[in-house]
Amino acid sequence: MKQFILGSAFLMFISSLPAGVTNDHAISVAAPAMMPQKVAYMQSFGDTLPPIGYVTFCREHQAECQPEKKFADRIQMTDAKFRELDQVNTSVNTSIQPMTDLELYGKVEVWTYPTNKKGDCEDYVLLKRRILMEHGWPESTLLITVVRDENNEGHAVLTVRSDKGDFVLDNKRRDIVRFGDTPYTYIKRQSDRNPLVWISLLPPDSAPQTAVSASNSH
Repeated sequence: MKQFILGSAFLMFISSLPAGVTNDHAISVAAPAMMPQKVAYMQSFGDTLPPIGYVTFCREHQAECQPEKKFADRIQMTDAKFRELDQVNTSVNTSIQPMTDLELYGKVEVWTYPTNKKGDCEDYVLLKRRILMEHGWPESTLLITVVRDENNEGHAVLTVRSDKGDFVLDNKRRDIVRFGDTPYTYIKRQSDRNPLVWISLLPPDSAPQTAVSASNSH
């Protein structure tokens, strides 16, 4: 019942915004031939509920939750682009001190930009996404993603969709790697077609997952 209420409230919120919602359809993408043992691209399994913290963030930052007029499927990951990605990832990771929402705000889940150079995982993600968009990276290639980490705790990372695979920017790791090279279980992420819509990354026949708060982890 709680999920139904949250889902209904979010759908009402979406409908109140000026941009229309475009549903994202499940897409199965095979790994490139040169990587037979690694899955380079995420597979999605239809719409799901967004994290409640993201719903609140979009109420307060509506302009940052609107789909771009021109859709870009994947960015061409040249050496120069990867260096830029690495620079932004390193800069944000080293300039922000990890601290939970409970420590900062006295609440369990608050999605916002880092305050006084402090924040938790989704704050890192939001800042990296904004900086990259300011540098001209298409919004549709920069997707907020919720996972369960190696300790089975909720965590958020930024997924970058490129022609060489889906890369992960993570505040807990120095290096940028393809999503298949992390120890995480991928739960859900933004749709590349519309940032207001979230899609499931869990196969329909997988074991039911309890609600995931990205704020469980730094």
